[in-house]
Amino acid sequence: METQFFTTRIAELVGLHWITVKSNALQKRADISVFVPKGVSLEPGLPLVILLHGVYGSHWAWTAYGQVHETAQQLIDRGEIAPMILAMPSDGLFGDGSAYVPHQQENYESWIVEDVVQVMREQFPVLTAESPLFITGLSMGGFGALRLGAKYPGLFRAFSGLSSITHFEQLQLFVADFPALQSAALEQDGVFDWLQKNREKIAPFRFDCGSEDLLIEYNRRLHQDLTALNIPHQYEEFPGGHSWEYWQTHIVKTLLFFNACLNR
Repeated sequence: METQFFTTRIAELVGLHWITVKSNALQKRADISVFVPKGVSLEPGLPLVILLHGVYGSHWAWTAYGQVHETAQQLIDRGEIAPMILAMPSDGLFGDGSAYVPHQQENYESWIVEDVVQVMREQFPVLTAESPLFITGLSMGGFGALRLGAKYPGLFRAFSGLSSITHFEQLQLFVADFPALQSAALEQDGVFDWLQKNREKIAPFRFDCGSEDLLIEYNRRLHQDLTALNIPHQYEEFPGGHSWEYWQTHIVKTLLFFNACLNR
């Protein structure tokens, strides 16, 4: 894959970098924002966390709106989590949102689970084959993170979703041209389908949702279905809606959860 790596002096001060890559899965260019923690020793085998954005977003969303790089740096500085690199890819920029699933022309799933991982290891040598890999996301990105975490149980050490869409059909609540997405997407399943199928080998996972979120009942239903089948998981509800205020606050729970999974 052809890759370009960008940074600026100001971005370097807070550990931000940007990568543009010609993706094999997408057969077009795509972008990744990257956070590398400052002021700590970076040893080979450093954990990698992939964060997926929601509808109408892109690779810049988690830093521009969520300030996740600042949150992670603060947790690292206080010794609450181990140093870890954050990779924030675009979803491939199909329509209003790709859903992170395979399409007829481009494979937005392989972009995340193959290309992004490969590019990150190529560009950051401290990320090795032994580096623990985690994935999380919000809304559509929560759907992607939970679905991919369940579908590829040997790839991720743990996974998480915030305010997650739990089934492909719920994307019609957010996507303006849902028929176009339906027509292009080759897989239109739900998170529970893969959690149930791979229940014996999935990694630890959690998800949370705001009590005023339009997706709250879908998240409650997923929790109920998992509980009925005795599939281990963590589910939490907090005050709040489908907003960056909620995600900026509660991404802390996910980072702490991933850190706790490092020693499992």
